[in-house]
Amino acid sequence: MPSINEEYGLYEKWEDKLKTVELPLWAELPKFELYMDQVTALVNETLGPIGVDSVTPAMINNYVKHKAIMAPVKKKYQTMQIADVILISLLKPTFSLETIRHGIDQVTANIYPQQAYDNFIKRLMFSFKNMSNRNGQALEEKNLNDKLMQVAVNVIIDRLQSETLLKIIEKPLTKISK
Repeated sequence: MPSINEEYGLYEKWEDKLKTVELPLWAELPKFELYMDQVTALVNETLGPIGVDSVTPAMINNYVKHKAIMAPVKKKYQTMQIADVILISLLKPTFSLETIRHGIDQVTANIYPQQAYDNFIKRLMFSFKNMSNRNGQALEEKNLNDKLMQVAVNVIIDRLQSETLLKIIEKPLTKISK
């Protein structure tokens, strides 16, 4: 069993690894259409370093079925769909698919999807780089139990804040007819 100092060292190593993660901005996503196996490989390679669960073809099919992403055209996925799969993969552990889609729709009602995606990715990478100073609170002591409790509290607060903000900025969205 590792000592408290060894445990904290492992945590610091994980945090340091996250600080080096570079997620692709919109301009760095493929500008050509991809087949399902290419999408899953790209998303899993992109998000693997941060420890997000791998995306599978069945998951992507489910996203299409539930209208969380647009259906592929001739089994090919475009940049917008790839960006959506990346965002869903990042947010799915905390939010329902319906809430994620609703949030994306609300944000992109005010700004272009490319700008919204880039803003989100830049904020996420900034947070990775500044995790130990989150909300201005540096971890004072090397106690992983306290850190775990604080992270759990942050998740609850962040989710409540996100849901409240979504309700506040919510605007009626017009349905796109096919």
